[in-house]
This record gives sequence, structure tokens and C-alpha cells, in this order.
Amino acid sequence: MSLYLVRHAKAGSRSNWVGDDTERPLSNDGWHQAQLLGAKLAKRSPSALLSSPYVRCIQTLEPLAERCGLEVLPEKRLEEGAAFEPVLEVLTEVPDGAVLCSHGDIIPEAIAALQRRGCEILTTVDWRKATVWRIERAATGEFVSAKVSRPPA
Repeated sequence: MSLYLVRHAKAGSRSNWVGDDTERPLSNDGWHQAQLLGAKLAKRSPSALLSSPYVRCIQTLEPLAERCGLEVLPEKRLEEGAAFEPVLEVLTEVPDGAVLCSHGDIIPEAIAALQRRGCEILTTVDWRKATVWRIERAATGEFVSAKVSRPPA
């Protein structure tokens, strides 16, 4: 039983963005990554799509949503600056096959927390934008293993 935790694709420069950072969109390279992620993850027949409410995270999952006929549901517990405990709650609550999109500060903390709880990390960690963590969950709800795929080229 797998879940997928995606770091959002490349966004425009934070330092060059004028306005609320929650509204900062993907860059052209980020849109390309999102298209490639959508094609890859659609093969997994996702059951649900949850995302940080930040525009760049929602946009990362939009190509996947279009391919699968699903809606991207905003989830505040995945937003930048959130604590890892609520993220673990979300991972526990979502159905098998769910794809979640979050940020570079959240994902490392969540993966480390899973590891502390006995989840085996099967690959070298990679925190780059557009990486996908595949997290295996046992029927008992325990998180058994996790591995990361590199960003799409």
C-alpha cells in the first residue's frame, strides 16, 4: 500500500517575487517538471490528490489531476512552516495511492519522523524540487519503508 509525497516543482525565485509567497507560481522549468510528474504518477492510478494550499504545490499536481480526472484538494497541514506531526496525521488519514505535495522544509522533517518510528529508508535521501517519496504503509497502518525518486529530467 503506497503513498506518494512530492516536493513541489521549480518555482520562480523567492527573492524576485513581489507579493504574497503563497501565490508564487511554478517557473517554466517547473511546469515542465509538473507535466513529467503527472505522466509518471498517472501510471500509479492515484486515489486522491492533496496539496499545500500554496499555488506552486497545487500547480505541481494539476497535470496529474487532469490526466486522472481528480481534483487537487488543499490541505493546510502540508503548507510551508507546518509542524511534522500534522503531516504524519495526513499520511495516516489518506487512502492508499494518495499523492500529496508539500515543501522543502516539511518533507525532510516528515521523513525523519517516519524513520524514527521504524520506517526504513531504502535510498539515499534527495530533497530537490520535484522529487517523489514512495512511502509503503502496512495493512496495520504502520509506515514500513520509503524511497525517493529523483526529479524528472
